[in-house]
Amino acid sequence: MTKTISLQPATFNTMEEERNHRKERLAASFRLFSKFGFDEGIAGHITVRDPEYTDHFWVNPFGMHFSQISVSDLILVNHKGDIVEGEHSVNGAAFAIHSEIHKARPDAIAAAHAHSVYGKTWSSLGRLLDPITQDACQFYNDHALFDDFTGVVYASEEGRRIAKALGQYKAVILRNHGLLTVGQSVDSAAWWFITMERSCQAQIMAESVGKPIFIEEEYAKLTAEQTGTEYEGWLSFQPLWERIRKEQPDFLK
Repeated sequence: MTKTISLQPATFNTMEEERNHRKERLAASFRLFSKFGFDEGIAGHITVRDPEYTDHFWVNPFGMHFSQISVSDLILVNHKGDIVEGEHSVNGAAFAIHSEIHKARPDAIAAAHAHSVYGKTWSSLGRLLDPITQDACQFYNDHALFDDFTGVVYASEEGRRIAKALGQYKAVILRNHGLLTVGQSVDSAAWWFITMERSCQAQIMAESVGKPIFIEEEYAKLTAEQTGTEYEGWLSFQPLWERIRKEQPDFLK
């Protein structure tokens, strides 16, 4: 029997259904980030806005390894920093950054940040990604640089500066820090992070052996229109969702 995979985002009859869906995708994203090696000690966080209480977001418990996170472990935090639901504490940096991004970007349902190896390596150069591959074109004219570093982000003012640098883009490179991506779903935010990390890796590798050839502007723009849309980000995540759901179904508990 052929397995049918939906090629359209889910629709919901109740807020509770949508909330559970978002939390499942959030927990799955942590498992995938761990699988891909985006787990550096206590660093890193992914958030998703609650569909009903839109000034609240769900986030990973502070200090819990990404590979161990399940739906029931997620905590709900409001924009004041109060833990509304859950038994764990929240990462101060996660609150400082994500609360300001969710405030500044009502369209940003989810945001992802981690200290991935190639992302933080590329960030130390203080440069945007160049259109040297088809995948990198997903970020052509659609990512920014936060050209500053003043230590671990614990203050809301620093979070506001990051949100300002992000603007209306899907991603921002935090100099000497790493990558941050947003999307209108957990799926797209997680996918943009994954593919941006790999684009950093590809450019680092290419520049280590020579001078990469840029895709011409006309075609870089066209490719961005073809592959950099919200729907394409959501769609690209679906095979990963199916993979992790089959390999690690315990995250759904």
